[in-house]
Formats: sequence, C-alpha cells, structure tokens
Amino acid sequence: MIGDLSPQEIDDLLHSETVARLGCHANGRTYVVPITYAYDGANVIGHSAEGRKVWMMRANRYVCLEVDRMYNPANWRSVIAWGEYQELKDGDAAAAIETLVARFRPMMMSVTASPGHTHATPADVGRSKAVIYRIHLTEKSGRYERR
Repeated sequence: MIGDLSPQEIDDLLHSETVARLGCHANGRTYVVPITYAYDGANVIGHSAEGRKVWMMRANRYVCLEVDRMYNPANWRSVIAWGEYQELKDGDAAAAIETLVARFRPMMMSVTASPGHTHATPADVGRSKAVIYRIHLTEKSGRYERR
C-alpha cells in the first residue's frame, strides 16, 4: 500500500533523521548533495564550508530537501520539503550551532559532522570559515509504502 504521510508523520520523520538530500539550482544547473541537519519544527539548520552548494543557495535561495527512512524496498517513508535558504550570522548563528550540537551530541561525531568541521562552539561564530544556515520550510509533503 502506498499512501500520504500525515502532517505529524512528516514532522516526526524530519525530527528523527539527520541526513537530507538538498537540491539547489542556479545558473542553469541543478545540484543535489547530502547534508546533515537538525530540524526545529519550522527550519532545517545546517552548516557547510564555502563551496558549490553555498554559492548556489546564495544565487537562488529557493531549495528542496528530501528525507527518507528505508526499511527495505517495499517499506519506506519519504518527505519532500521546499524552503528558503537564510545565511545566519552572529547571535542567530550561535543559536543554530547550539541546536546542531545538541542534536548530534548523543551520536559519535566525526570531524566532518561537526559544525564548521571543527569542534565549534557558539563563541567560534565569526572566527570560523563555516557557513551556518537555516532553510525555512514553506511546503512539505510525505509518502510511504508498506507491504
């Protein structure tokens, strides 16, 4: 059976996962890349070194995210969400780093999973080369399959 996820099931999946696929489009090219994230109920919070995805999101702030949980090929849940990229600075960036650190603290963190690719703290905002951002979600849909 294939069906639609309820709004609560969509939020539950966004809260429970930590990896999304981010789609961005600029200058006639589309780019899809996995990101680690934290979800605060309205926004996806992320971090990145400057590079292609940040440049593209700066050029076109409208992005799409896909998050899924695959149990097997016939049993899965998937959310597609659209939103707007917002680069964070100063206090907003510090609060976002705290959200990310709180989300990932219970997990073993690799060097690349840490905000700013260092063991960043809110005090590091402004000194780091990391780009801290949020994607304010404006639309969400979800599907599932169960057999």
